[in-house]
This record gives sequence, structure tokens and C-alpha cells, in this order.
Amino acid sequence: MQADLSPVIAATTHWLTCSYPPSGGALAAALCEVQARQAVTVAAWLRYPTAMDAALLAMAGPGGSARLDWVTGADGPADRDAEEHAWRTWVDEVVASWAASLLTDPELAELAVAVVAEGEHTAGTPAAFRRLLTPDATDRRAAALLRHPDLLASVAALHRSELLVRLGSDEALIA
Repeated sequence: MQADLSPVIAATTHWLTCSYPPSGGALAAALCEVQARQAVTVAAWLRYPTAMDAALLAMAGPGGSARLDWVTGADGPADRDAEEHAWRTWVDEVVASWAASLLTDPELAELAVAVVAEGEHTAGTPAAFRRLLTPDATDRRAAALLRHPDLLASVAALHRSELLVRLGSDEALIA
């Protein structure tokens, strides 16, 4: 498949780990990043399920982190060196919101992984998302902020209803 979502996945993962940093040293940082990357990967594959979707994203661009920064209370773009923070233009707000939902709702994460397992992105290659689906105590300590439902609520709520519809969740009927 020629769909390259890696810039969006990398930037959105970076945004999440900067906004909800790890608790601890280098190992905690690595474990936190892996969990964020797995959630963002699943969210991106759900949001852009085909090569055509990914190609359209590459042409139009993902939109950037401005609204996410505002929602989380981060400094505005005027306070940043544009060149140093150019990666923020590759952050996808919907993907970040969906990833936040997956990180804070284990049942939703399982459903999402099951949906992407049947999709184009995993054709011929099984994908494992152990740290997203079954984090151990070390994973949870490392990503305490990243997995905290109250802290991620404002980001998760931005596009949660669309995620529920995409997954065909029974919650979508209630919401």
C-alpha cells in the first residue's frame, strides 16, 4: 500500500506526548510514546482507511494543532518560532481526539483494533497493539497523564461521536 500516514502519525504522537508527558525517566518516555503511537496509528487507520483517503490527506493537509493547543491551554502559535514548530502543521485534530478516546476507554480501543484488523492498512500483515490494549503496571505509570480520562476529556470529546459512528458502537445510538 502506498498510503503514507507516517508524518501525521509522528506529529500527532509527538503532540500527545508533549501535551501529556511521561512520568519518569527514559524508559517511561519510551513506553509513553509507544502507547501514544499505537493509539494514534489505530486512530489514523480508522480516519483514513484507504490509500485514496491517505492520498487526499497528503494533498489537503491535516489541519494542525491550533485548536488542540487552545483546548488544552497551550501557548498560542504567536508564542512559537514557526520553523521550530513546523511539525504542528502535521497534527490531525480528529486523529488526536480519537486516540485520546482509545487511550482512556479500553473497550473502545478493542473495538477499534478489531475494525482496523479488517481494513486495508493491515492487509497481509497482522498488527499488534499490546501496549494500547493491555498495558501493564509499568506502562500505566509511564503514561499516567496520557491515559487519565479527566485530563484527556476535552480532547477526546472533540470528535468522539464521529469515532463511535465510525466504529458502529452502540454508544453512537445513545449519544
